[in-house]
Amino acid sequence: MNWRLFRPIPWLDTRAAFVAGTPPGGALLDLGSSDGETLGHFAELRPDLRLFAADLAGRPERYPRGCEFARVDLEQQPLPWADGAMDAITCMHLVEHLRDLTLLFHEVARLLKPGGRVYFETPHPKSLSLPRLRTPASETRAGRPRGFDFTLNFHDDPTHVAIVPVERLDAGLRANGLEVCGSGISRNWVFAALHPIFMFLPPSRQKYTAQVHWLGWSAWLSARRPLPSSPP
Repeated sequence: MNWRLFRPIPWLDTRAAFVAGTPPGGALLDLGSSDGETLGHFAELRPDLRLFAADLAGRPERYPRGCEFARVDLEQQPLPWADGAMDAITCMHLVEHLRDLTLLFHEVARLLKPGGRVYFETPHPKSLSLPRLRTPASETRAGRPRGFDFTLNFHDDPTHVAIVPVERLDAGLRANGLEVCGSGISRNWVFAALHPIFMFLPPSRQKYTAQVHWLGWSAWLSARRPLPSSPP
C-alpha cells in the first residue's frame, strides 16, 4: 500500500499518524531499518522529511534517495549523529531482537531535539499465545512456489530474543529523561477491515497481514524530550 493515500487521513495507521506529526522538513531517524520498506512508506507519506537510518544489517541500496545510513551495532556502538539532531525517531520491531537496551535508550534520548518524539513498536505479549505458522517454501501450486514464512507466533521468528513489555520501554525512556506520551495497540485499520474477507481465502501474506492488524499483534509506545523550562 502506498502511504501517499494516508496523507489526508494518517490516523488510519498508527505509524503514519506518528510520522505525520513530524515538523515540516524535519529530520527523522529509523533505527533497525532492515530492507527499507518502512522508510519507503515514510517517504511516500512525507517527502519533505530528511531521512536517516541505522542498522547492523541494513540494505541502504533500497532506501529512499538521500537517506543517510549508518551501519551500527545498536547494543555496542553509539550513533554517529550530533546531540539533538533529530525531530523524530522510529524504532520498529527492533527491541525484541536485542539483549541489552541500555545504549539504545541513551542514544535515543541524546539525539532528540527538545520537543522531539520517539516511537517504539514491538510484538504484543499476546503473540506468544498465537498458533505457530510455518509454511514450507517447497510447497507449490500449479507448478509455482506458494510457500512463505510469516511471523504469527512470536517464536516463528528465530531471531527474536524476548518480549519487551511497554512497561520496560516506559521505564528505560523515563530513566533517560524522556516523557512518555502514550502507548497502545498498533494497527492499520485498512488491513484490519479486510480481515473478515481474507479469513475465508487461502493462505497468503495479505491474509495474515490483515489478521495481525485485526488482532492487534504489535504494541506501541511514544515519548518525547521535554522542552526547556521557561525562566521565572
